[in-house]
Amino acid sequence: MSQQSKSASKAPEKSLPAGKSVVFINARVVDPSTNRDEPGGVLVKDGLIADLGSHLRRNAPAGVEVVDCKGHVLAPGLIDMQVFTGEPGFEHRETLKTASHAAAAGGVTTMVVMPETNPVIDQVALVDFIQRRARDNALVHVHTMAAMTKGLAGEEMTEIGLLKRAGAIAFSNGKSSIANTRVMRNVLNYAKDFGALVVHHTEDPYLTGSATMNSGEVASRLGLSGASKLAETIVLERDVRLVALTGGSYHAATISCEESLEVVRGAKARKLPVTCGVSINHLTLNENDIGSYRTFLKVRPPLRREEDRVAMVRAVASGDIDVIVSSHDPQDADTKRRPFSEAADGAVGLETLLVAALRLVHSGDVPLSVVLRAMTINPARLLGLHSGRIVKGAIADLVLFDMGEPWVVNKDLLRSRSKNSPFDEAKMQGRVLRTVVAGETVFEYGR
Repeated sequence: MSQQSKSASKAPEKSLPAGKSVVFINARVVDPSTNRDEPGGVLVKDGLIADLGSHLRRNAPAGVEVVDCKGHVLAPGLIDMQVFTGEPGFEHRETLKTASHAAAAGGVTTMVVMPETNPVIDQVALVDFIQRRARDNALVHVHTMAAMTKGLAGEEMTEIGLLKRAGAIAFSNGKSSIANTRVMRNVLNYAKDFGALVVHHTEDPYLTGSATMNSGEVASRLGLSGASKLAETIVLERDVRLVALTGGSYHAATISCEESLEVVRGAKARKLPVTCGVSINHLTLNENDIGSYRTFLKVRPPLRREEDRVAMVRAVASGDIDVIVSSHDPQDADTKRRPFSEAADGAVGLETLLVAALRLVHSGDVPLSVVLRAMTINPARLLGLHSGRIVKGAIADLVLFDMGEPWVVNKDLLRSRSKNSPFDEAKMQGRVLRTVVAGETVFEYGR
């Protein structure tokens, strides 16, 4: 991962407030980057972390604002590497402003927006547009993942060097895989030359076709067409071979099955610059949750068997999976309230990312620090960001959350413009209490 972090883009963070100081006392400070998990406090000054430690547990410096954390967890703000928004072109689904409000309510302080917009983010002017719109409207840090092929068509490369210089933090083909092996090889070659990270959705379009869910018994019982896991692993195996050939830095966006894990483990054993992510949906849900054709659970890649979900969870615990993402993909009622086979793929997830991930902690499957690592310091290192950690001098992006408070998700109360949450009416345990971006509180529960 360090090899990739050195080459990542250094996009600007939000501006830091001047002269303001606040101390968070009586907290359980958890920082995966330093393996810190202890009672203490954090002093924030001018948008940066000025001090931290057990000496701040009860005692606050004079003349600063005091926030009593009441023993709750204070951790680095989350970094979500895969956020689809509707702006530009589909603002009726989501805007950068509404997505940032959902992110803040979910403890996400940095979101990386995908290029699948209208027009596609494949030109310098569009990268600049996203940055300006985010600066003027977003509550959290926003970075752009630019398209690696023009129009996401998979046939002609974009100007990777110019886009990176304009601020693109990585390169993706959105929810479409590049089927043309020659083009994928060239993308990896050029990305290496410019020190850019390639993030790829691994799914052979010729094998999936019009399939609507995971291939198997459940699909047969529901009378739905199934997509074989081979569609994922074949593309991933090809990409790993191309990485070995080119040396380009590669991240598999969201793997979903045990067979893909074996490919990633093999690549890492060979010391190739390969990492991978997983959607929170594939860690907490499986194909059986689709039940009576619940279209809010129609996602890409499709939800897999319970055995695959368990394998994904174990891989997060072992560190074989590097990153957890929300795969936030807002869809309106017109595209979701249809027969399952006709409904659009996608689910919103920014606001429920952290609390859904806490299910893995409460079940005893993954320690809290490991879950947080996959949503803080790991994506920060991959993308070359200075956030994702609680250390002196770091930007003060923080989330304060209660591990135990129970509540039920109501999609109508979510801050996303679209309401297609796979966790609608689900029982959660854990609540985000406060989100801090560059020292400024951007969300506080109950206000």
